[in-house]
Amino acid sequence: MENTTGLRENKKLRTRHRLAATALELFLERGFDAVSVADVAAAAEVSKPTLFRYFPSKEDLLLDRFADHQDEAARVVRERPAGRTPVGAVRAHFLAALAERDPITGLCDHPNVVSFTRLLYSTASLKSRLGHYTDREVELLAAELESEAVPPLAARLAAMHLVAVRHELGRENWLRIDSGQSADEAYAAAVADADQAFAMLADGLDRALPVAAAPPTSPSAP
Repeated sequence: MENTTGLRENKKLRTRHRLAATALELFLERGFDAVSVADVAAAAEVSKPTLFRYFPSKEDLLLDRFADHQDEAARVVRERPAGRTPVGAVRAHFLAALAERDPITGLCDHPNVVSFTRLLYSTASLKSRLGHYTDREVELLAAELESEAVPPLAARLAAMHLVAVRHELGRENWLRIDSGQSADEAYAAAVADADQAFAMLADGLDRALPVAAAPPTSPSAP
């Protein structure tokens, strides 16, 4: 029974990936608004009802990959080392991602990533739907901060600021790439922007949010 369940889940995952890949190919080829859900379903050889079981909207066919990053900020804050603030943890993580040219930072000039990002920022319905994923990112981060005894309003305000900074830095980095700079050429400016943005946050939030405590030490044997 367990093996059957595993096979079923693997099949669903393959179908999901096929739908997303097919949609992206069609969107890049024809433009997002020129492709219908029926077009994607037909190209992937599934019915429209089947497609909607995997993706609630046409926009989600493209944006679902952002779901993998919705808990990223919360996880970074939760797993930060002792003595580090939430702002410091998110800053360090973002700087490391910049160094790796992670697409989520906007500082990635791989042709496939550039094509995807250009489609995203040039399509109004996609930019609007992206807010759904951003809201979930804020919700998860706020919940993590509340678990550290931060009052609910302060937790949500802090989460909104941290998430907004990550996204705005990504947008600024994308503008550099879109203007013709390579990721390597834009790297120094991207780091400077990140340092400035997180420093601005730290001035206020570090006084309101807790520093990670050191893990408890085991009692010594008598």
